[in-house]
Amino acid sequence: MLDKIKEHLEEISKINLNGQEELESFRLRYLSKKGIISELFEEFRNVPPEHKKEVGQRLNELKQKAQERYDSAKETRKSTEVVSGEHDLTRPAFPYPEGTRHPISIVRKEIIGIFSRIGFTVSEGPEIEDDAHVFSKLNFAPEHPARDMQDTFYIYRVSSEDSNPDDILLRTHTSSVQVRVMENQKPPLRTISPGRVFRNEAISARAHCIFHQIEGLYIDENVSFADLKQTLTFFARELFGKETKIRLRPSYFPFTEPSAEMDVSCTICGGKGCNVCKYTGWLELLGCGMVHPNVLEASNIDSKKYTGFAFGMGIERAAMLKYQVNDLRLYFENDLRFLDQFRTAL
Repeated sequence: MLDKIKEHLEEISKINLNGQEELESFRLRYLSKKGIISELFEEFRNVPPEHKKEVGQRLNELKQKAQERYDSAKETRKSTEVVSGEHDLTRPAFPYPEGTRHPISIVRKEIIGIFSRIGFTVSEGPEIEDDAHVFSKLNFAPEHPARDMQDTFYIYRVSSEDSNPDDILLRTHTSSVQVRVMENQKPPLRTISPGRVFRNEAISARAHCIFHQIEGLYIDENVSFADLKQTLTFFARELFGKETKIRLRPSYFPFTEPSAEMDVSCTICGGKGCNVCKYTGWLELLGCGMVHPNVLEASNIDSKKYTGFAFGMGIERAAMLKYQVNDLRLYFENDLRFLDQFRTAL
């Protein structure tokens, strides 16, 4: 065994390790788990006790020499690459540019911060949901158009014995999170639910099949529409500026009654009228209303004792108004020329 160790020591000192292939071959031959040195350590178990000390010293010397030879050659090659210019020419020059937060992340964080200051907590839930939490418990009728395949991405399960194959879907709004909160917590409730949602829509400058929402819910005794208006006024002025005005227009949602659409004064023209706001001075931002009693009862909340309001907005829409972006697709294309404009908004 001593002769074997001597031969390998001589080989290690003479072997050529100039290229990457030679380095890797050397590592596999000597230093890997199935390499020569590992095999010699296995043989060492059979060495007679009177020779173990001498053989052990020589074997450790071989292992040390092999590791030193490999590390030295690797470091030399690394230095040579830098000097000779053998590196990736497509890499950016030093110092490397710092990344930026995505505008959706910036606005999402800002909206969460605004509502957190007035006592709203953040709740999150699954993106793959069931029909009950997305539609049924939110007072959607069985024949409601939103359930149609034109709007909703359903997930069909091949083997489903105990439930309908249509009852699993990609959530179309984060109201499903609010339902889970109402099921698992008792009033008073004050929460916002940010998250990604999915709808089967054609992609254009004003629409996408994937977008982000933040929905809010407040349930307690004696909550009124006036509370909703004051909350949304505070939010709009914090996000767009103290001079921002809001208006509420009657609307319809299955889960709120009465319902309204909220507009904010145009952030571009200051309400005077321009091509962005179609010369009305107003831009639509979100939907809102008082929580329907059927929704409260579906989650075992006494609708005679408690009332509440809810609201929901698209983060892309809010970001478009805040940063005057005219094409929603820009948020999804990862174009650095677009994203670099938000470097100062971190």
